[in-house]
Amino acid sequence: MLLAPVTVLEQQYQHLHDDGQDVIQGLLGNPKTLSPKYFYDDRGSLLFEEICDLPEYYPTRTEASILQQYAGEIAELTNCCELIELGSGSSTKTQLLLDAYQKISHTCRYLPVDVSGGILKTSVLQLKDKYPQIDIHGLLGTYEQALFHLESNYLQSRLLFFLGSSLGNFSQQECDRFLTQVSTTLKTGDFLLLGVDLHKDKGILEPAYNDAQGVTAAFNLNMLTHLNWRFNGNFDTNLFKHQATYNLKERQIEMRLHCQESHWVNLASLDLQVFFEAGESILTEISRKFDLLQMSQQLESKGLKTVRTWKDDNGWFGLILCQKSL
Repeated sequence: MLLAPVTVLEQQYQHLHDDGQDVIQGLLGNPKTLSPKYFYDDRGSLLFEEICDLPEYYPTRTEASILQQYAGEIAELTNCCELIELGSGSSTKTQLLLDAYQKISHTCRYLPVDVSGGILKTSVLQLKDKYPQIDIHGLLGTYEQALFHLESNYLQSRLLFFLGSSLGNFSQQECDRFLTQVSTTLKTGDFLLLGVDLHKDKGILEPAYNDAQGVTAAFNLNMLTHLNWRFNGNFDTNLFKHQATYNLKERQIEMRLHCQESHWVNLASLDLQVFFEAGESILTEISRKFDLLQMSQQLESKGLKTVRTWKDDNGWFGLILCQKSL
């Protein structure tokens, strides 16, 4: 059982929970797919934290360097009292923002949102110890559940932020739907801070998702272990192999699990049996790479006007701060 203060959104909004219907649809499709949300059980979240520290994985340290330099400027530009983070994880980079806001305001609230209860509970309790003057309350659930919950909670001026490169996990259609929901959640004058991974050479991109230590491979394969636990399945992770490649035409990393030999898989809780051919693959993640100007134009089409953008010296990663207009 989670310790307070964490609200379990799934219990409050059962109608938003799909009970694995997306798994059924994805595994019966051609090609087979799975949602990246199934990466993030407690072990998956810890493996991702390890990925963020790998030498090949540039996004986390690059984005952190941008925040290190500009967090104070972001705080001054927004002067918000309520900070909401989607996909908070360990909230490590977030502390750069919390430090900056703490310098300009004594009345600040931070709402981290994550689907992993273990890492959310741990980070909330640690942050409450470090920032006793900040009201910190975790929200356990999906982005959609959190945004639905927040619509009825207009307390103070808001900064909603979505860091890392998680936006790239959405298809263009999913991204459009997500930004529409974000715009609906924010009121006029509220802010959105968005982290975006930028298009670059595949010689930089592909090693970031195929690290030499095999942590990303373990992270990818753990999705099958998570499905076994969640839906009473019998995936054998030894029968699958991780691979990530960059699709230059679509400007996206495509991460897959390749089946090594033909076999059946059963997910009893879903009453689902799936046959895998040798050589067949499951697409587990896309990670789209963006252009700052094009993303700013898409945000503006949703009523989110760009206030400022920042990127690192190499032009590998960018932050976009925008404000909800009428």
